[in-house]
Amino acid sequence: MLLGDERARVCEYARRMVTDGLVVGTSGNVSLRSGDRVAVTPTGVDYATLRPEDIPVVALDGSAVEGSLGPTSELPMHLTVYREAVDPDDAPITAVVHTHSVHATAVSTVTDEVPPVHYILATLGPSVRVAPYATYGTTELAESMLTALEGRRGCLLGNHGTLTYGADLPSAYHRAQQLEWACQLWLLARSAGTPRLLPRAEIEHVVERLRSYGQR
Repeated sequence: MLLGDERARVCEYARRMVTDGLVVGTSGNVSLRSGDRVAVTPTGVDYATLRPEDIPVVALDGSAVEGSLGPTSELPMHLTVYREAVDPDDAPITAVVHTHSVHATAVSTVTDEVPPVHYILATLGPSVRVAPYATYGTTELAESMLTALEGRRGCLLGNHGTLTYGADLPSAYHRAQQLEWACQLWLLARSAGTPRLLPRAEIEHVVERLRSYGQR
């Protein structure tokens, strides 16, 4: 089976999205790239029942390579990230996670940029932009997302959800979790008053510190 390990990982993380409350039902999607092939969640399938052989494999132009099920309707977003997005540190991009997490989606309806309420946002970039709304599954949405991702590792999709990427699935998924947490924090703080925000210079300082995080 082509990309057997990658397809198994996509199944694992698709189920994690449901367990962790980042999606409901069959919403959201996950992909993992290996060379010029991409394993991606299928459309309209219960993640609890997914098997590695159910995961479609496509080429970077979207053409089917292996699998009997159709890929997610959000395939244009995934492929646009792999073909055109550039990591701020020029790291390889091999994984994409798209969620409909509640707090992040709520924030996407009230602001054009996630406020710097916590330094954890620096894991995604100097800020997290909100891509203007476009119909799901369209090239318009993929283009809107790509603009919002410039210099970032994730963004909100207006009135829709989130998208994050990474050099592997754990890092892409962790960013999706942190983005949801930061959005929940901001909404909670805003419900109690006017949150104190970190200055842009501090966020940029943390971005630089994170470049050597975990290194000896």
